[in-house]
Amino acid sequence: MVDVLIIGGGGAGLCAALAAREAGAKVAVLGKTYPTRSQTSMAQGGINAALGNAEEDSIEAHIADTLKSSHGLGSEERIRRLCENGPDAIAWLERLGTPFSRIEGGKVAQRRLGGASAKRACYAQDYTGLKMLHTLYDASLGRGITFYDEYFMLNYIVEDGRVLGVTAIELGSGEVKAIGAKSVVVASGGYGGIYRGFTTNSSASTGDGVAAAMRAGAVLSDMEFIQFHPTALKGSGVLISESARGAGGYLLDSRGERFVDELKPRDEVAAAIWEQLEKEEEVYLDIRHLGERFIEEHLPQERKLAILYEGVDPVRDLLPIKPVAHYTMGGIEVDDRHMTKVEGLFAAGECANAYIHGANRLGGNSLLETVVFGREAGESAAAFAGQNGDRVTASSVQYERDRAFVSAVAGFTNQIDFYEKRDFLGKIFYRNVGILRSEMGLKGVLAAVRQMQKELPFMGIVDKSREFNTNLTEFIEFGNMLELAETILVGAIGRNESRGAHRRADFAQENDEKFYGVHSLSWKEDGVLCNEFGGME
Repeated sequence: MVDVLIIGGGGAGLCAALAAREAGAKVAVLGKTYPTRSQTSMAQGGINAALGNAEEDSIEAHIADTLKSSHGLGSEERIRRLCENGPDAIAWLERLGTPFSRIEGGKVAQRRLGGASAKRACYAQDYTGLKMLHTLYDASLGRGITFYDEYFMLNYIVEDGRVLGVTAIELGSGEVKAIGAKSVVVASGGYGGIYRGFTTNSSASTGDGVAAAMRAGAVLSDMEFIQFHPTALKGSGVLISESARGAGGYLLDSRGERFVDELKPRDEVAAAIWEQLEKEEEVYLDIRHLGERFIEEHLPQERKLAILYEGVDPVRDLLPIKPVAHYTMGGIEVDDRHMTKVEGLFAAGECANAYIHGANRLGGNSLLETVVFGREAGESAAAFAGQNGDRVTASSVQYERDRAFVSAVAGFTNQIDFYEKRDFLGKIFYRNVGILRSEMGLKGVLAAVRQMQKELPFMGIVDKSREFNTNLTEFIEFGNMLELAETILVGAIGRNESRGAHRRADFAQENDEKFYGVHSLSWKEDGVLCNEFGGME
């Protein structure tokens, strides 16, 4: 039994763990992989904070940029809290030892990212997320935080509306375990893995923590808003950081001409590139003019990735690119304490919807959210555990149910290959639930998703072994992806407008009269998906 159990060892999870530990709580972090392999490691461009080191900036300008980017779906109060805490977040990371790049005089270096009115993103070359993550992990190990690595979380244990722990598969043994906790923080990342083959996310980004939260009684909101990063390598979908454009990179069409302001918000740049691709044009990222010395000093990872995955050296050649799914703005709805509708269940990071990003995330704000709101969630969870620690035992109902389910999966028939369905889901989502959408395409995908849900019992597993059975965990992940896919589609069909990253060919304009400040809300009642549109609480 622990005071605070964190689900996910990425940036938000480790920040929550450190904050809860600093508050005196007994803390454990559970994840299906190791923390250093989390999606935070792929955040390359930087973390926003209005320090004004590179040029004049202000917290008010940061707030204004974030509100504008959210297209009317951001909470000004929460955005203000995030931005005002930016400088302190950088100072905290510095105290932990994060190796930020520096300018003359020793101040933290800053660069401009898309949608920002100033050079605001603090960075560590183009490895910002990775270096933050390693620093946070080292700090967590040094403070006695327990890690349950390679544990696949199945469900939250909830009784009388309160979370009391989780069930999980210990991957090394294949056994289902029940882990008790006085409070739980979900920091399991987003659900971009639904766009398999067309996403910058790792294959682990399957939304398990989000799907389980909905099953446990939490509300999901704005699930239809998925940000597409403008510059992924055309062949592999591997991310080329926005830092390349922030440093002065150009976007060129087939004629070698620039066709869009490279530092517009991501939704606008991605849409401009998509329009070119739909006309069967090629689109390239050009950073050759920056020079080899600059690229090696500031963009070394981008060069290595381009050579490794595309066989192209950006020092000498144009990089062929395309937009792919990158970040999920929707997630588990939380209150000002970062608690969900389930008592004692908190959420932070990409899995949560704290009404910061709205319809389109401002580049550089995701890492800031993981630090500021991750720490706040950890503090809130520790406080809840201290105040509500009298009830710390749970019945075995959820444990027995999940153990029975895992055993039953081995008996499912294998008439349908779920791997083929998973790849098919990624393709139809990219084409029809991507940058440009229509009612016909969305409804067609919804019908396909619901058919796959019906067919799940006929999509069994071949591998019946217990230890490290990836066939089993990938099947369960696929079930979670289908559950979330339905919520995305229902929200996208109901939102009859274009707003930020959600663009409808059949409703080309924002409908402020009907949808300004209005969120899509999804929850389960007796296992059935419910959805409505409502205002911010």
